[in-house]
Amino acid sequence: MIERWVKKKVLITVRTYPTPSRQQIEVSCTAGIDDEGKWIRLFPVPYRFLTPDKRFSKYQYIGTDVTKSISDPRLESYKVNPDTIMILSSPLPTTNNWEARKEKVLPLKAKSLCELQALRNANQFPTLGLVKPKNIMSLEIKSESPDWTESELTSLRQYSMFGSAPHNELEKIPFAFSYTFRCDDPNCHTHKLSCTDWEMGQSYRIWRNRYGDKWEDKFRETYETKMIFDRDTHFYVGTLRGHPDAWIIIGLFYPPK
Repeated sequence: MIERWVKKKVLITVRTYPTPSRQQIEVSCTAGIDDEGKWIRLFPVPYRFLTPDKRFSKYQYIGTDVTKSISDPRLESYKVNPDTIMILSSPLPTTNNWEARKEKVLPLKAKSLCELQALRNANQFPTLGLVKPKNIMSLEIKSESPDWTESELTSLRQYSMFGSAPHNELEKIPFAFSYTFRCDDPNCHTHKLSCTDWEMGQSYRIWRNRYGDKWEDKFRETYETKMIFDRDTHFYVGTLRGHPDAWIIIGLFYPPK
């Protein structure tokens, strides 16, 4: 099948913490809104291997060449050519209660996660969305192995495939984060979804070094207390490629209340 590459302008809204990849060393799931106002998933994005001029931030517009993914059947999934990435703007500001970001993001908000699940199960689509939880009950922090598996380490050490590599090997986050919440559907029986947002991983790394054993207090203050009481929290959600009926939280959208 011939790959047909097209240029896309994308507002980046999601970037997950990187994971090892057999073909790309490490990749980050990246998603956003394209120039037609639709969700788009860009993969693979070896973010730490990009040259500095291509390392975009969330809520920046980028231009890049994409082609519909052959290996990933999800409708929103596109293969990206990282060499063509160009940053087109500064990040949309957070002034006026995130007005500029809300104008782009909130028109795509779904009624509920229950609705997204039902639509996907019936039509194989959508596999990306934005939902506002009616109630966030809790944030769970679960310990995991601090070490990569042997196969993951093998993937991470394929540096000879690239002309340059990051100074530091990708650190594994030794915790899994998940939210339990009820969505705005009268028949919702609550959801518990893992969250792979890049900001969470980075916050853990920074606050562990800054606060030592007290890192969890700061983490919960930000991602539990403030997300429940101070912020108008929404979840960017998506399905897993290998488990198409399973949803996770891939990013947070949290303007002030």
